[in-house]
Amino acid sequence: MTNPRVCVIAVDGSDDSEYALHWYSKHVHKVDDKAVLVFVPEHHGLLHASRWENTVYALNRDLPESMSDGEQDQIKSELLKFAEKLLNLGIAGKVKNVLAAKPEEGILRVAEEESADMIVVGSRGRGAFHRTFVGSICDHLVHHSHCAVVVCKRPPKGAPELYPEEPKC
Repeated sequence: MTNPRVCVIAVDGSDDSEYALHWYSKHVHKVDDKAVLVFVPEHHGLLHASRWENTVYALNRDLPESMSDGEQDQIKSELLKFAEKLLNLGIAGKVKNVLAAKPEEGILRVAEEESADMIVVGSRGRGAFHRTFVGSICDHLVHHSHCAVVVCKRPPKGAPELYPEEPKC
């Protein structure tokens, strides 16, 4: 028996990350795979070293004290929504949050900690100008990841659905 693959999927609640999760479930996921959804919340520049728990969702219990109760509740709410999406898609795995200066740093950290075989991420397609001066999460992941990175480009609005039978979660 082979070891199950570990697939890290970056989620942020956007249509692009939703598309990437659905794309993963339709084209990549196998029954024995372990999916790890990674959520890197905006946190006003606070940094934190991560510590994980083995639950379907893991709220980082050591959130900085300066983060308001409202912000902590919002993160927990997002994690619960992402965990529900996993369940609705019938995918075994967990959801983790990580605080990092940049989303790509948090995604890479989780990929390394989980010994990921693959990272799946949605692309917002902000264009060459934005990539040149600000950079892109996808570009950073592709160049700095220790494993394969799949960048899922969502079809433009109004284009025919590629996978109309995809479950809505």
